[in-house]
Formats: sequence, structure tokens, C-alpha cells
Amino acid sequence: MINVDTVYQTVQALANKEQRGYVTPQEFNLFANQAQMEIFEQYFYDLNQVQRVVGNDTVYSDVDDILEEKIQIFEDTDGPVNINGYIQAGSNPYLREIPDYIYRVEAVYYGPNYSKCEILNTKDFKAAMWGGYLVNPTISRPIVNIRNNTFRVSAGPNATPQFNGLVMPSEIIYIRRPIKVEWGYFVVGDKALWDSNSTKTRHFELHGSEETELVYKILKYAGVSIKRTDIAQAGQIGEQTQIQQEKQ
Repeated sequence: MINVDTVYQTVQALANKEQRGYVTPQEFNLFANQAQMEIFEQYFYDLNQVQRVVGNDTVYSDVDDILEEKIQIFEDTDGPVNINGYIQAGSNPYLREIPDYIYRVEAVYYGPNYSKCEILNTKDFKAAMWGGYLVNPTISRPIVNIRNNTFRVSAGPNATPQFNGLVMPSEIIYIRRPIKVEWGYFVVGDKALWDSNSTKTRHFELHGSEETELVYKILKYAGVSIKRTDIAQAGQIGEQTQIQQEKQ
């Protein structure tokens, strides 16, 4: 977790240097969420790149392990109770929408023994469901298809209860989206003051090592907003330097 007020004060100090500008709390909250989501999404692109390269034996210096550690902050699980609360998609009660808070589904399990479902594309899913005994899914070898922001699970003709071949999963493991960041405050006169006890306050959920990059990204957005190219450039240069250091 990264303290939202620490980032806010740092951004204001950099933006206000030599009276160059001021970032309002509303602007900061908007830029903060944009920056957090940008860093979060970059994890998956970077992970895809580093997995093509053979890692080393030192866990703390292996970029692959570092990225996995950062992503695992957002790993979560929904069991039967949560899944039953998912919005139904269409007439089939076992066809459910994926909630907005889920960014990426990692694994789906079915049945009392929590058999892991094989994730198939639509074509292969239909072929397995209706292709005959040899390829039909079973309770111990279930399948799942995820498309159009919905998922459907099949565990074969012996699975109960079911509707048109579909059943409800027992557990979903996923990567959730970061919770919305907000710098909570109250106003005295014309000045916004930090309210650490505000129910609206939400800190950054990113790994602590991302604090510097967050500051630079927010500063870059702020410079564009207040039409100060020097601030935007300072943020962009700092951001690029930070990224280059991380990838060395």
C-alpha cells in the first residue's frame, strides 16, 4: 500500500516549485486513478515480455518473480456464495456475467472436489459439449468458456443440477482491479486539508516500489491539465528514467 497523502504532497511540492501551478484535489484524484491503472495494466505486458527470457536463480533479482509479487497483491477468490450473486446473463441460470471488479480470470473450479476447469475458446467449448462421449466434459474434467464478459461451465451429462449442459462453478480465482484511489479532504476557507479519517479516503494498493513512478505519472498529467509543458516534461522525464532503471 502507498499512502495517498504522501503522493499528493509530493506532487503538490513539485508542481508548486517556483509557483508554477497547483493541482486541485479533484484533479489529483482523477490523475491518481489513471496513473494507478496504467501501472497495474503494464504489469501484464511486462510479464509477457520477461517470461520469454530465461530467469535467474536469485528470486529478488528475477524480474519475473518481482512482477508476480506485484500482481499477487490483487489476486482474490470468489466461492459459491459470491458466484451465485453474479448477474444472470440471458435465460440460462448458469450463464453469469463477470463482475466489473474482475480484471482477469486465472482459474475456475467445479464440484465438491474442486476439479480445475479447462479454459476453452467458443469453438472448442461447443465441440467438447456436443462432440460425443470421447470429448465430452466430465465432473472430474470440466470445461469453461469465457466470452462477451460472461462465463459458462460444463461438466458433462452426469453433473447436477444443470440447465442445457451448463452448471455453476464452485470457485473462481482472479486478478481484481485496484480499488479507486481518493485523497479525502475538508475545506477551511479556500484551502483543502487532508482528512485522514474521511470515509472517502482510499490509499493506493500498488506495491510500495511504485511510489516514485506514481508521482511522475500524476505530475505529467497535471502539467497537461494546467497547461505547463515544463511540469509535464519533468514528469515524463522522471517517469522514463524510473522505468529504465527498473528494466536494467
